[in-house]
Amino acid sequence: MQHNIYDEQTGISYTLQGDCYLPDLTLLPEEGKHIGIWGKQHARYLKEHHKVRYANLLTSGKLNSYLADIDEQAKELFFGWLNK
Repeated sequence: MQHNIYDEQTGISYTLQGDCYLPDLTLLPEEGKHIGIWGKQHARYLKEHHKVRYANLLTSGKLNSYLADIDEQAKELFFGWLNK
């Protein structure tokens, strides 16, 4: 058996792992935005209550930027209220 195969129709390469061929997949790199306390709290909420949405954001490479945006919005709301 070949160790590596390439499917020209799908454009995916596969590697033999034991008795099965598994696709060679990698995650896209995420942006290095800072996630504060509100973004971390929202991540915990998504993990516990919206597992599919969390998994979709994680595998699409958009989780970090999504959480950074949530954190920024929460800061604006908090500090906007505090400054009134």
